Amino acid sequence: MSKLLLVGTLFLGLSVAACGTLEGAGKDLSRAGEAVQDVAR
Repeated sequence: MSKLLLVGTLFLGLSVAACGTLEGAGKDLSRAGEAVQDVAR
């Protein structure tokens, strides 16, 4: 479980840092959530 949390947090941090707008942040957060769900399966 800790690996999943680490991967999700890292991906989320990179996604937020890479986007310049609030709309982009929302899309990145959505993608990060989907990626974490895929890893969890």
